[in-house]
Amino acid sequence: MISIKKKSRLVYPIIVPTSYGKVGTINSYIINDGDSLSLIDAGIHTEKYKDALITTLAANGYRISDLSRILLTHHHEDHVGLVNWILQKKDIPVYAHHEAVPRLMVEQEFLVMRKNFFTELYISMGCIEEAQPRLEKLQQTIEHKNKNTLQTIIRPLGEGDSILGMKVLETPGHSADSISFYDEERQWLLAGDVVLKKTTSNAIVDPDIKGNRLPTVKQHKESLKRLQQLDVEYLFAGHQEIIEDHHNVISQKLDKIQHKANRLYSFINEGTHLPKEIAQNLYGHKFNTEFSLVMSEVIGYLDYLEEEGLIGKSQQNGIWHYKALK
Repeated sequence: MISIKKKSRLVYPIIVPTSYGKVGTINSYIINDGDSLSLIDAGIHTEKYKDALITTLAANGYRISDLSRILLTHHHEDHVGLVNWILQKKDIPVYAHHEAVPRLMVEQEFLVMRKNFFTELYISMGCIEEAQPRLEKLQQTIEHKNKNTLQTIIRPLGEGDSILGMKVLETPGHSADSISFYDEERQWLLAGDVVLKKTTSNAIVDPDIKGNRLPTVKQHKESLKRLQQLDVEYLFAGHQEIIEDHHNVISQKLDKIQHKANRLYSFINEGTHLPKEIAQNLYGHKFNTEFSLVMSEVIGYLDYLEEEGLIGKSQQNGIWHYKALK
């Protein structure tokens, strides 16, 4: 794809088709500010993605050794895949949100806490049997943590920071550590997976560093509203196409969030009280094939509706039962 240029700065998009999930493409971006090259997100660890990165650099007269830094919008594997491979070729600084640090460094204490968090969560939601593959995967991550640890020291970024003249905005919801980079002068926004053109970006339930469950749907909604208020010509998304009408796209995403909340409330109001049954009614066969994402969505929306005062809950035999209050 051709570069995008404005006020002496260029962006070289790396947009690679993928069968990973249903996102369509996995995107990274190289920013050329005239003095250095910065890689925004590092894709997935495949030969195809390596080739795309090398080819994009070469097409513009550069090599891997010309990269000066890596900025990560969040810690998910399809955004950090080539970090260690790049670092083996050139030792450059890596920047991410402080919530990303224990995740990217695969810290033992954090991993154990996170597995315990999800074990207790799935018990309370009445789906511990269906959760066994997910919990086994979390255990495998603990046992093989060295395999995925980033071979560097993460330099933390947070709200109020700036880098390359871009404002760092904390935009959680899709992940606890999601950050966006806003180049106000050029009206460019590099927003990771906060907003995608064609599909809804999931708000994924997760604990913070201290083990507290995050209100992910509320956070995602607030992040979308915040980004909608910015003056943006190009929104460089982590998947699919670059967005040129971010205000309208975000309006559609906010409508979908409310629509989904209304659907879930209707199930509860009509007499479905158990989280597991709500998930099965809402998602059908996906409850089994995409268990982790499905339960994450349902739990997130239950938290959202409860905080809005629309539903309440009581525990029976260790499992939460929900009821409509309005």
